[in-house]
Amino acid sequence: MGHATVRGLIIPEIVKLISEKYSWSEEKALDEFYNSVTAECYADDDLGLYGQSALYIFGLFVEEKLSSNR
Repeated sequence: MGHATVRGLIIPEIVKLISEKYSWSEEKALDEFYNSVTAECYADDDLGLYGQSALYIFGLFVEEKLSSNR
């Protein structure tokens, strides 16, 4: 399975987790994710994040949000 296919299957799960945590619509959650450093890193095949679980990527996103609010 290609990296793009894996990401295509995992991103909806990540967006759902973000939407639930922050009580955002899925559209807002998707927008927030795609505009994050986490998503940028997730899209970079050289970093290998495509092999991680949705929960792991979600955790990176949450950490990014927490660190940006400090």
